[in-house]
Amino acid sequence: MYTILICDDDKDIVSALDIYLTSEGYRTLKAYNGREAIRAVEQNEVHLILMDVMMPELDGIRATAKLREGNNVPIILLTAKSEDADKILGLNIGADDYITKPFNPLEVMARVKSQLRRYTSLGGADKGPGLLTVGPITMDDGAKRVTVDGEPVALTPIEYNVLKLLLSHPGQVFSSAQIYEQVWNDPAYGSENTVAVHIRHLREKIEIDPADPRYLKVVWGLGYKLEEGVR
Repeated sequence: MYTILICDDDKDIVSALDIYLTSEGYRTLKAYNGREAIRAVEQNEVHLILMDVMMPELDGIRATAKLREGNNVPIILLTAKSEDADKILGLNIGADDYITKPFNPLEVMARVKSQLRRYTSLGGADKGPGLLTVGPITMDDGAKRVTVDGEPVALTPIEYNVLKLLLSHPGQVFSSAQIYEQVWNDPAYGSENTVAVHIRHLREKIEIDPADPRYLKVVWGLGYKLEEGVR
């Protein structure tokens, strides 16, 4: 049984999400500010977090940043429509997705299930040997391990799956929409910023100079590709 942490200072929202999630068979934990969320993750095995952005004591952005120091559990931000800057900031510091309030329960369930599939597949059973290599970047998909020049690199589930897509098709250009549809399993409406943020995260982890990437390249007006890096 998966455990989902619901963190929002609005108790009615927490109660509503609790009803939706428990009716689908999930176990839930509740928190009402970022400090309580961090404490809950430290004391329990949590498989996914629904995190409000605007909260007292410690907001969702800072709580997400703190959690990302040592935990790759999927985090879905709960944001108001007016919080576009917070959505981008949240993705920048490690959130995996966001849901805009007021939310549709069916959308919440779809995004929760999608993130859990990616998270459990990343840490799941060995699916057999399979090494993907481009330049110094190697992915052992059986062991779910990525190295750059032999050094291990810690990736979130989203980052892992974006990199896997590009590693599986070296030199092929993927548009933001194609990446979003294949990795997020959702229609790619307005996906450009979300994909760009995760590409930037990947560059910071696999490139010597993220500002002048050698391997993970942008093809202006078309999308992104991974190449050997020969100059």
